[in-house]
Amino acid sequence: MKTRPPKKRTSSTKHPSAVPAKRAATSRKRSPKTGKYPDIRRDLERQREAILNETGEVLTHRGDIEAFPDVSDQASAEVDQNFSMRIRDRERKLLKKIDEALERMDAATYGVCERCDGDIPYKRLKARPVTTLCIECKTLQEQEEQARG
Repeated sequence: MKTRPPKKRTSSTKHPSAVPAKRAATSRKRSPKTGKYPDIRRDLERQREAILNETGEVLTHRGDIEAFPDVSDQASAEVDQNFSMRIRDRERKLLKKIDEALERMDAATYGVCERCDGDIPYKRLKARPVTTLCIECKTLQEQEEQARG
């Protein structure tokens, strides 16, 4: 039986299976991103983008509190600014939760309750995509918080 020596490949010689292998590696990298809940991922990414765009808009068109001659106008402007700051703070916290949810999707742990390791139902994830607890565990957590006062 004759055996052929392997052919030497130069950098200009392309093996036909080299390209599909590269594509396969690329698709493996993307698989967690398309994962189990692609519609929820899209929703989270859209929401994240909207928050970032709005934040950028607020920062570029930021106005300082004007010095109003009337004390009540000045107080009203300060209340409006405090309200805007609270909204931005809530958006910052939501943005952090969105990023964490996207990270859990990448790690394939999205949709798993952090407390009991059970599956979180799709309807709950769709309604509250940043949730980390199933309904039972969330209810238990809220009861514990009420008991503490």
